Amino acid sequence: MRCSTSPTVGRVHWDRLFEDLEGQLAAEWESERAALDAESERLRISRLELRSRLRVLCSAAARATIDLPGGSRIRGRLQALGADWIALVQAEGASSRRSTRIIPLHAVRGLDIDHGLILASLDDEDASDPVLRERMSLGFVLRDLARRRVPVRVIGIDGADLHGTVDRAGADHLDLALHDPGQARVASAVRGFRIIPFSALTSVQAAGDQMP
Repeated sequence: MRCSTSPTVGRVHWDRLFEDLEGQLAAEWESERAALDAESERLRISRLELRSRLRVLCSAAARATIDLPGGSRIRGRLQALGADWIALVQAEGASSRRSTRIIPLHAVRGLDIDHGLILASLDDEDASDPVLRERMSLGFVLRDLARRRVPVRVIGIDGADLHGTVDRAGADHLDLALHDPGQARVASAVRGFRIIPFSALTSVQAAGDQMP
């Protein structure tokens, strides 16, 4: 004797099967989309330049410790990014006085940054819209300091610690009139002159916090 199958029972069976298949298909599509998104992100990051990340970090005034040649390290807040330099603001001692150091990008050996900001710096949405300051070269900044006759402190990659005034700045070097810290550049104060290639610079710090 044959047992008849209820149409309702059969319909419920197929409905569940279709739902299960739809779930499997959706999961496969989601997995495939996630894989494509991950590959797209890896490709995007592979094209990401350091400048783009530094732009984000400067915009956030990120606290950073910068490793420099010779094992020295300086701490402060990232302030501005130029064509071939970055500016770091430091608080001096217990006072609220601040000083700004211009660091050529070639002298940066590494940066210690908060992990959250490191991840945020991977977002390069604003990379196509740099501010005018990013077109300023190190020579442009140094020529302005020379024009203003601003006393500076110059640190070299060999550890040299020099004080003086920039007399002039060329395409890849500067002329420094050497004198004691805090003194104006007058003939009686100058005790020597030095030509310094930009490639030999670790940082330049202006007296009176007059960096751009």
